[in-house]
Amino acid sequence: MFDSVSPLDPDVRRAYLARLDVEPAPPSVEALRLLVRRHAERVPYETLWIQAGEAWDIDPYDSAARIALRGRGGYCYHMNGALGLLLTSLGYVVRGHVGGVHGPEGPHADVMGNHLVLTVEQLPSDTNPGGVWYVDNGLGDALHDPLPLIEGRHEQAPFVLGLEQTPDGAQWHLTHDPAGGFTGMTWTMALAHPADFEAQHRWLSTSPESGFVQVPMAERRDATGADVIRGLVLSRIGDGGRRHEPVTRRAEWFDLLADLFGLQLHTMAAERREQLWTYVLSAHQRWEESQDARR
Repeated sequence: MFDSVSPLDPDVRRAYLARLDVEPAPPSVEALRLLVRRHAERVPYETLWIQAGEAWDIDPYDSAARIALRGRGGYCYHMNGALGLLLTSLGYVVRGHVGGVHGPEGPHADVMGNHLVLTVEQLPSDTNPGGVWYVDNGLGDALHDPLPLIEGRHEQAPFVLGLEQTPDGAQWHLTHDPAGGFTGMTWTMALAHPADFEAQHRWLSTSPESGFVQVPMAERRDATGADVIRGLVLSRIGDGGRRHEPVTRRAEWFDLLADLFGLQLHTMAAERREQLWTYVLSAHQRWEESQDARR
């Protein structure tokens, strides 16, 4: 995956870089950092397409076009798939890997394939002489910068992250900060193929038991934390952290998505926007009724 891909359409690449406000440059550690940071800050992790009934696939070219031309984001397959294509088009040596995000129960086979991981090779630095970097813009509130693929603690404010390798070198494990939105993620260093993710994508985007189906959300990472909206409720993790009152007015909610998360939902068909808002509002009303019933 990404080692023998067709070139990204020049117009899409140009628009993608414009959204990131980055000029094309030869591969380097600093250029990679800038691309990953800008992606985290300007392209939100989002699942609103599910409740809007848009039924996205995980083709990385489609994902890149949505990000570049329609002001959208996506979840891991879309974010890292598109970013992997962009990096490859800029001359980086990119590899895709099968990962599995897990909860407190720890890594297990059932979650493998629910996450696409990127590594970038052949970029040595003084602190990373091996030149392999872990790149992941598909975890929402976790990484703001690429991490050197080196075991140990890695600080990315406001979080402390951990990386561990299995003794045989075949797998790596990321431990997220307790303040983050998940416990950890494990991945194999074998090269992934698109088919490795199809079954998990179908379940994550269509099953009534999937958290992505149940709760529409968006996240945007920056240098000091992350903004998160789940349904109608906005919160902040890290610097300035707080939970806000629900945003219950339609126009205000869509304006918030545009202003804070950079989500240009005016590109969505009007009936899809209405379907999304109806779902979000009714889900919030059901939640409020359930809270009242507990009192």
